[in-house]
Amino acid sequence: MSMATCSQRAVSSLALPWLTRPFTPKSLGHIRRLLDADIIDASFNHFQKSGNAAVLVPLCNVDNEPSIIFELRAKKLRSHSGEVSFPGGRVDEVRTLLLFITRQLTQAQSDPSLPFAALRETQEELGIDPCRVELLGNFGPPEFNLKGNLRVWPIVGFVHATEGSQSVAEDEVLPSIDMDALRKQVSEDEVATTFHLPLSALTAPARLRSTLFRGDTPYWSIDVTDLVSKHVSPDAPDPNQPGIDEVGPGAEGKIEVWGLTGWYISLLMRKLGVYR
Repeated sequence: MSMATCSQRAVSSLALPWLTRPFTPKSLGHIRRLLDADIIDASFNHFQKSGNAAVLVPLCNVDNEPSIIFELRAKKLRSHSGEVSFPGGRVDEVRTLLLFITRQLTQAQSDPSLPFAALRETQEELGIDPCRVELLGNFGPPEFNLKGNLRVWPIVGFVHATEGSQSVAEDEVLPSIDMDALRKQVSEDEVATTFHLPLSALTAPARLRSTLFRGDTPYWSIDVTDLVSKHVSPDAPDPNQPGIDEVGPGAEGKIEVWGLTGWYISLLMRKLGVYR
């Protein structure tokens, strides 16, 4: 059965011109309105419990192309090594408590633990200062990881070329980030490389493979073999051993955005009207 008959299809970039136009304050505002803008507005007591993690979906401009940043996990990691992922990790209860107290003293309105976890891990893994990230919102519902011991919350942010939001006109193109410089500052213990995927690639038929999320719901896996191979020589999956969804770098001998990362891309693209 094709993906189109499974209630999902990719919309042509001609139908959504912003897929190929670089991000501006105006387009970021449009995305913010489509997302859940509360940035996880919930009580501290809920999130101080163990079992919560957050990932950042980092939007950016690269060479004046609207893009998403991904990382390839280092081979030395004990779990999910060699896989494409977003930066992120478990909520740190001690750091969250300290940050929550600080926020309370400044009369903050909501608990920042989940966005803080995503920003903290992005800094540790990719070296991106949190001051460069403009949070846009969240989407969901959040899913558990494959082991079932962590609920993973996806947070969307725009990575600016420099610290702080840019003071530019609504329709002015936001500066592009330097991916070569970014690759030089990643944590080698956690990240083999980082790369960007232009939004226009999310509707390219040659990159898309129809699959099911955990054997149930259809979504697209996205082939990024060529993008990863520009920077490292990853171990390609054995095409005769397709494995289980979310385990390994991909299927059919390719390096793919799939599993939970691919599922979150599909959810986000549905929110933005790219997948229907």
